[in-house]
Amino acid sequence: QVQLRESGGGSVQAGESLRLSCAASGNPSGRYCMGWFRQTPGKEREGVATITVYGTTNYADSVKGRFTISKDNAKDTLYLQMNSLKPDDTAMYYCAHSINYCITARFIVTRFTYWGQGTQVTVSS
Repeated sequence: QVQLRESGGGSVQAGESLRLSCAASGNPSGRYCMGWFRQTPGKEREGVATITVYGTTNYADSVKGRFTISKDNAKDTLYLQMNSLKPDDTAMYYCAHSINYCITARFIVTRFTYWGQGTQVTVSS
């Protein structure tokens, strides 16, 4: 069992930055993939970024060059550094854990088993 808890959301102006954190507990080990997703009311949850056990990353086209996913294995913490934020980035952001490799999990929501409660990011113009 893996527990995830996000933090770091907030309200910012366009062009500013935020860093989200996701603290993981429950000893995730072995083959897994971690990722960030986001969702706005009335829309499907969409993948933002994933990172493998070995640190290989993948990003949605909409955030490439602006967002960076990383992890600190010693702290069991996942991060999402978000720069040059846009109003379209406004959403609830979720941390997720998959027992699959990222190449299998990709951004498919149903392939991620564990989810955090979400943290709200609001970007105003």
